[in-house]
Amino acid sequence: MKLFRFIFSKVFLVQLILAVVISVGLVFGALKYLDIKTNHNETIEVPDLSKFELDIVDKKLEEMNLRREVLDSANYNPNFPPYSVLDQVPKPGKKVKENRKIYLTLNPSGYIDVEIPEGLIRNTRRQVEPTLIALGFKIGEIINRPDIAKGAILELRHKGEELNAGDYLPKTSTIDLVVGDGSL
Repeated sequence: MKLFRFIFSKVFLVQLILAVVISVGLVFGALKYLDIKTNHNETIEVPDLSKFELDIVDKKLEEMNLRREVLDSANYNPNFPPYSVLDQVPKPGKKVKENRKIYLTLNPSGYIDVEIPEGLIRNTRRQVEPTLIALGFKIGEIINRPDIAKGAILELRHKGEELNAGDYLPKTSTIDLVVGDGSL
């Protein structure tokens, strides 16, 4: 009985109303503070940085009060200038807050060098061609040479020079195959 009398007493109701008003005020104040502190609804549209070199990217981002971080270089893309932006996160046109980092992927200066693997000589053309293509090389001229093994690879050549296992060539280089014709 005393509990019910206390709950419905004037002192308890005043304290309860006061607690609710203060709680609502604190929540409203905190939300207003966060709107101001986090620049709510104040965004910048991310520019399209593709094909620009880093010095131009830095100027553009500084003007817009944005920052950049280079993630990595990707595989060489001949359609883009060397050391230019291939990809960016967030994508162009997205809305971000000021001082946000834009993550960039750059185009390297050229194709990577790929090692010529061992075990290609004296294997069949049918085995060697897919291996070279999988490594990123192009198959050039097929040169037939008299040999007992028909279809066996006798030499690998690039621009007229013989290649050996362990040599390096830029990816997408053209390799000519010297193949036995089975005439001996």
